[in-house]
Amino acid sequence: MRDVAVIGLGMRKWGELWEQSLRTIFTEAAIDALDDAGVDRIDSMYIGCMSGGLFVGQEHLGSMLADYLGQRSLPATRVESACASGGLAVKSAYYEIASGASDVVLAAGVEKMTDVDGNASTYALATASDQEYEAYHGVTFPGLYAMIAHAHMKKYGTTKEQLAQVAVKNHANGSRNPLAQYPYKVDVKTVLESTLIADPLHILDCSPITDGAAAVLLASMDVAKKLAKGRPIVRIAGVGHSTDTIALHARKDLTFLEATQHAARKAYDMAKCGPGELDLVELHDCFTIAEICVIEALGLCERGQGGKAIDQKLTTADGKIPVNVSGGLKSKGHPVGATGVAQILEVAKHLRGEAGERQVKGARRGLTQNMGGTGGSSIVHILEVC
Repeated sequence: MRDVAVIGLGMRKWGELWEQSLRTIFTEAAIDALDDAGVDRIDSMYIGCMSGGLFVGQEHLGSMLADYLGQRSLPATRVESACASGGLAVKSAYYEIASGASDVVLAAGVEKMTDVDGNASTYALATASDQEYEAYHGVTFPGLYAMIAHAHMKKYGTTKEQLAQVAVKNHANGSRNPLAQYPYKVDVKTVLESTLIADPLHILDCSPITDGAAAVLLASMDVAKKLAKGRPIVRIAGVGHSTDTIALHARKDLTFLEATQHAARKAYDMAKCGPGELDLVELHDCFTIAEICVIEALGLCERGQGGKAIDQKLTTADGKIPVNVSGGLKSKGHPVGATGVAQILEVAKHLRGEAGERQVKGARRGLTQNMGGTGGSSIVHILEVC
């Protein structure tokens, strides 16, 4: 297996992009990644997109987006793993290069979610849950994560205030990210007094509906060294991918994300490192309780101690292990097919020393965790400076 590096980054501001189409926001991010790397030719492309058919009525994205990128003969593949589709695109591109099949591959993610009304977007997102046992009975993702939150609160004493502190932290981080959808600060009182969506989750405990795209260009190490021009080379050191039951009722423990734990172990083993050797983490905070559960599954704190870790400010930008310095899904936004790619882009920026006001000083190794549904799939990447 060959070493694989991240050589190009492309992303523009996320939000409600009414005047732009899916193909436009994708192409802009892809071209920016190519320009960042100084490359005008790629061998293939993977596109993470959860539900282009339901959000904008467009499938067959490989053909369409290769065309609009000016690469009509390119082998281009759309991949899907619910909200982990972007992470799957990066993983797919990684293994194509590591195997020697290609030298330069674009991994991108895109979702255009605001072209439909709230009911239609809720329906589209609910396709990532168990249709017969969850969605059919009217349980949406806020309801499912509310069940997780209640179970965690009962078992470990986690509080609503600790959930709110996750939102406070991530909005503070997002206020320093010019590409974030909601780059403003909030306080605990504001979170707890915001509209109740599914008890105990308020609207400020939930990630938003977002339009956006992100792209990263991957290359073999030989190519990366030729193109580096004095810039730090960021290597993908570890990759882990795992699944769990899609339905919550079939799991041993509602409070623990086994797929995330298994994916993380694979990535740690491959990268020959542990959670204590990470300088920053970008993880899947689709709801505030999700971040608490994920830091436990990644081994950043003890099982059941995620709420206390938030109280102790373990994961703040200046804490022991900064988590979601981009603002996370909560503040930066969550265009479901693009999120996993944007996480890679954020960590790579810090490792290259290009994250501006939110730069984690001395960052040498970072982890990303992208998750589908309530944790039915999870993908972990570990990046490091060579």
